[in-house]
Amino acid sequence: MPNPSEFLLTRRRLLAALALSPVLFNLPPALAALPDTQRIIALEWLPIELLMALGITPMAAAELPNYQIWVNEPKLPDSVIDVGLRTEPNLEFMAQLKPSLIVYSAGYGPSEEKIKRIAPGLGFSFNDASGKPLDVARRSLIELGDVLGMQHAAKRHLSEFDAYIESMRPRFANRGSRPLLLMAFLDHRHVLVVGKHSLFQQVMDQLGLQNAWQGETNFWGTAIVGIERLAEIKGADVLCLEHNNNVMIQQATSTPLWRAMPFIREGRFQRIPAVWLYGATLSAMHFTRVLDNALGGQA
Repeated sequence: MPNPSEFLLTRRRLLAALALSPVLFNLPPALAALPDTQRIIALEWLPIELLMALGITPMAAAELPNYQIWVNEPKLPDSVIDVGLRTEPNLEFMAQLKPSLIVYSAGYGPSEEKIKRIAPGLGFSFNDASGKPLDVARRSLIELGDVLGMQHAAKRHLSEFDAYIESMRPRFANRGSRPLLLMAFLDHRHVLVVGKHSLFQQVMDQLGLQNAWQGETNFWGTAIVGIERLAEIKGADVLCLEHNNNVMIQQATSTPLWRAMPFIREGRFQRIPAVWLYGATLSAMHFTRVLDNALGGQA
């Protein structure tokens, strides 16, 4: 998964210092009085989304500044506490928060053993051998609902999700067979493209949209390729997810190679808001809204 952020090293040191401060050894009364379903720490952004789908805001989460850049939705209130990096959260600080549960992405960040020294832990995967992360997300939400005694909330959310996706299908009915390419700049020479085995591919399948990228992808359903590979994409709309800074994008799009791309010459390139590539149902709904704003009702 993307793990941007050299600047977070300084913030991590600050969090470590704060965690050792006597002020934090006694929790504020309002924090100490939270019920168990709200005393949850999320160490990765997929589990945040699963919690929010059930109507639960985590007490604390990892890498909140980067969450705002890469995920964008669902919004988190300022009251959520930052516990440091997703790969290396401040375990001492987390222990002082006395969580009732820690949710994380399986195989990412601290080991299960370290997590369970602080509180019960529950890990979730983004993808599996099926290459259908949306199906995995549905099962994960049901599992989390069972653990928290919120089975009805999980089923209600999934019903609302299905109804929403179905209601959006007609918005794209006039596109015909014109394919769609989803990409994000990584630097001025490389892009990340979205293809098979991705969350967005499953959403596009449900909306009746054809993906222009039929090439290789990794376990996450994405691939990093040189910008020159995009010259192979013809007769497609191209949407660029804005996860990066404008200076870098300006460098990448000011070259003769970029200006010669078929989709640039045809005026079929748009920049769209950030949507988390490795999320669950809420990211899928956000992605659908972004697609609708960019292409809905258009041929």
